[in-house]
Amino acid sequence: MFAQKLLLTPTAAAAVTGIVRRRRFVATTSGRNRFKSSSSTTTKTKSTTEATSSATTTPTVDESVPIGASLLAAVAGVGVVATSAYIVDKMTAATCLPFSTNASDQRFSQDTFQGRFSRMLLACDPYLLIYTESQIQNSKQILLDYDAGLLKSKANAEYSKLNITTEQTHLLWESRRIVESAIHPDTGEVIPRPFRMSGYVPCNGPICVSMVASSSTLPILFWSWINQTQNALVNYYNRNASSPMTNETLMISYTAAVGSALIVALGLSTLVQKKFPPKKAKQMMKFVAFPSAVVASSLNCYVVRSPEIETGIPLMDCDGTILLNETNETSCIAAKCGVESTTISRAILQAPVYFVPSMLMSSLPPLRNLIEKSPKTRVPITTFMVLTSFGLGLPATVAIFPQISSISSKDVETKYQHLINPKTNKPYDVFYYNKGL
Repeated sequence: MFAQKLLLTPTAAAAVTGIVRRRRFVATTSGRNRFKSSSSTTTKTKSTTEATSSATTTPTVDESVPIGASLLAAVAGVGVVATSAYIVDKMTAATCLPFSTNASDQRFSQDTFQGRFSRMLLACDPYLLIYTESQIQNSKQILLDYDAGLLKSKANAEYSKLNITTEQTHLLWESRRIVESAIHPDTGEVIPRPFRMSGYVPCNGPICVSMVASSSTLPILFWSWINQTQNALVNYYNRNASSPMTNETLMISYTAAVGSALIVALGLSTLVQKKFPPKKAKQMMKFVAFPSAVVASSLNCYVVRSPEIETGIPLMDCDGTILLNETNETSCIAAKCGVESTTISRAILQAPVYFVPSMLMSSLPPLRNLIEKSPKTRVPITTFMVLTSFGLGLPATVAIFPQISSISSKDVETKYQHLINPKTNKPYDVFYYNKGL
């Protein structure tokens, strides 16, 4: 065998050389493109990784609720209410009106809003919950001794009924306040602590805080149920109990009251969720609690106490003596006035709870700056302000109407219009009734 050498012409050699060069160029270019594509992919991957890492390491807002600080804020809010009552009691100790056990007579003048507010602030004092049953009975005994013409001082000395000192007068008013805070005036039964007016702030205040903080349907419904249940029991235990009420009527009234509360809350929350985008709806849900609480509390109070309108309540003279008691006569007209005035005060009570805290936190720069710098302080601050507003707003709204209210003889039933006042031998001009709280 032998090796045969291929001989090419100059033209063919040039063509072959061009083909080789073009192949080298294509190969080189393809390699460069692959490098650029790989480099670009690597850069994009690196950028995506950095972006993901950046997003992962971005600090998030801690939305946990500081339980300990919130509890301290709640105690502080209740303490403010109790301290306010203590200050009013001490400042007015030397200027008390002459003591009387008549229901229509009070320590403060009931002709002015200031007098009614001072009386209700002392009646809603959370400190009254501390008194034991034996202390309550001791206070009741002091009042009984006074009615018998005797008065016991701290030294157990006896004084004439008509000659008592300023200190003794204050002791009598304080004893009456302790007794009235725990014992129902019509039934004589001891009211459970959570349902006394003095227990309304520490027991219902945290419920109001939970309602204000709710931003979804289920929490709003749950706390509305708890709130209206507690309201129904407070309305029941502080009603005018001179007219009997069956257990069946009470159950129907409670079911209607709580049912109406849940319907209002559910209806408003559903409407908000349908009308607004999810993010906006969540913000708007915080405002659902106010109108639902106003409507529900009003319906609650009216429904629970509506049986009084059917049975009526007794009328009294200026000394607190029940008229026509021998025949168990009552006035449905006075009962309707009492229930309606109480219902109005319950509706107005919601305003300071829902508006005052938010207004203060948004309008006071120190509070606003503190919350912006430390978001975790929002819940404790809200808790403190809601309880304080509720504690001071409760006596203010109840004081809009006097508890022992008056009604003209022209506005009551005919059976009362011609009654003769034995003191004047003339028909009564005004009658009095206990509207309840």
